[in-house]
Amino acid sequence: MSKTTVKDVSMEPQPSPERAGAPRREGASRALALLLVITGAAGVLAAWVITLDKFKLLEAEVKGETFTPGCSLNPVVSCGSVMQSDQASVFGFPNPMLGLVTYGIVVCVGMSLLAGARFPRWYWLTLNAGMLFGTVFCAWLMYQSLYRINALCLWCCLAWVATLVMFWYVTSFNVRNGFLPAPGWLKGFFGEFTWVLPVLHVGVIGMLILTRWWTFWTG
Repeated sequence: MSKTTVKDVSMEPQPSPERAGAPRREGASRALALLLVITGAAGVLAAWVITLDKFKLLEAEVKGETFTPGCSLNPVVSCGSVMQSDQASVFGFPNPMLGLVTYGIVVCVGMSLLAGARFPRWYWLTLNAGMLFGTVFCAWLMYQSLYRINALCLWCCLAWVATLVMFWYVTSFNVRNGFLPAPGWLKGFFGEFTWVLPVLHVGVIGMLILTRWWTFWTG
């Protein structure tokens, strides 16, 4: 007498989305997720403080009064001079208002990754492209600040550093996971020495600031 066995289909391995032909999705390490939350929050903080001071400057102008931001410490570190420049409103509104949105998005992405979210290639590349735009925009603002406005804003510097750090680490993630085409040696470099690139980048900016006002710092 033959026995008929019934398969327990609940125990059978279910096809994953990748096996079914869905786009590959990747999550991030807890370290990268935290880095995005921290750098995004730093950018939001900087943008928020600059926005508040900008409103106070405008209010003081309407009243015919003078307002000096707290980070205006001397002729070089002068946030007020930067905020009142034409470069501070490139798109027709104060630049930090753009930062409030974009850095807020980075914080949301980081929190999602901490919760276990996994994103497809197009998502990671879009995030990387946005950070590349931010890095280029920051480079332009640095040039304007050092050689056209001739003043520094400390909150702007915080936003610059946050942008550079998040850009290089997300780029490293995309290279290591094959979302950005790269030779094997570059993948290996990013796997071991990602930290070198943001440190060098920030170091170059620091040297430019130091040499631009060398007589002031050493006087």
